[in-house]
Amino acid sequence: MRKLATLLLGGALAFVPASADGAAVDQTFTVPAGGSFTVVGHGFGHGHGMSQYGAEGAARKGMTHEQILRFYYPGTIMDTIGGTIRVLISSDTTRDVVVRPSEGLAVKDLGSDATYTLPATSSITAWRLNVDSAGRSIVQYKTSRWKAYRPGGRAALVGDGEFRNTARLLSLVTPSGTKRFRGTLRGASPTPGSTDRDTVNVLSVNNYVKGVVPAEMPASWSSEAVQSQAVAARTYGLWSRQSRIDRPWQICDTTSCQVYRGYDGEHPDSNAAVEATMGQYLTWDGKPAFTQFSASSGGWMSAGSVPYLVNKEDPYDGWSGNKVHDWSVKVSETALERRFPGIGDLKKIQVTRREGGGEWGGRIESMTLVGGKASKTISGAEFRSIYGLRSHWVWFKA
Repeated sequence: MRKLATLLLGGALAFVPASADGAAVDQTFTVPAGGSFTVVGHGFGHGHGMSQYGAEGAARKGMTHEQILRFYYPGTIMDTIGGTIRVLISSDTTRDVVVRPSEGLAVKDLGSDATYTLPATSSITAWRLNVDSAGRSIVQYKTSRWKAYRPGGRAALVGDGEFRNTARLLSLVTPSGTKRFRGTLRGASPTPGSTDRDTVNVLSVNNYVKGVVPAEMPASWSSEAVQSQAVAARTYGLWSRQSRIDRPWQICDTTSCQVYRGYDGEHPDSNAAVEATMGQYLTWDGKPAFTQFSASSGGWMSAGSVPYLVNKEDPYDGWSGNKVHDWSVKVSETALERRFPGIGDLKKIQVTRREGGGEWGGRIESMTLVGGKASKTISGAEFRSIYGLRSHWVWFKA
């Protein structure tokens, strides 16, 4: 950590540096009379685990994906695995599952384990899994209107249903457009007896990762960096799968989990990285590791909830192509005063605890907003959210 002065004059911060494992600090910033000030910061994201820019920087220095992963997840062990994963398709907000017709399209009754090949005629424009008034899954097809289809002579399926086609991709119709997927598309009951359904893509873990990697890292980056992302994404998916092993879906497709865009989101270069690392994942104590990652560590990794997400310097993050390693943005006190009107006019920002490690003592854990009427203590993460900042490893300038 850089040696810092004990007092900076002219509206700057007075402080006591934090220790490497997190500590109380005393850093007070006086808000200028005009109410505007500059936030300077490092990195993009939470900083836990692998820095994606750092992985590229390490690859440019000649490191292999195994070496990159050992650096960012120290103590984890590489293993191989296969199997399938169930992915919630959040863009399909309706309770039915609608697909385009195709030769070889079939529907499987998950209650009876029976599979029925569906007729492919030019008059049929769509098939769907829907729910009747009793909460049972039913199959329908569309010509000029929706009509009932009775697989095996049944008016309804015994259990939930799923569309599959072993020879072709499935084209899912969503409110935002048609999207193609590998594997199967299931209308999954969120709870037993529910009249609602979630659209769930069930596919091999390897094919799932193909739809993740280019959504999380540029496929054109160094092959070893993209391979690192493939293993990290595969491991994160397996960790989530284990955490929700008996649930209707095991991982979502947004940034709340990791981004997955199906077949249409794949790229040949990242697919090659996925194939090159076929089945590889990281373990801790014999189980899939919690391989968090973010865009940029800013030069210092943040400690996480598990032993292998460590607080340490990251020498690979700051290469010339990383435009979010260091950044600054002009903000106004108004955003804080509107969020916390009880404080009145904002006078000072007091940083009281930082994580430790890196410039200024690291990422902010706790800070107090001192106003003309009252004070309010918030986390660094909340401060970041209010202003839409890249990270909560920040400093203030008049």
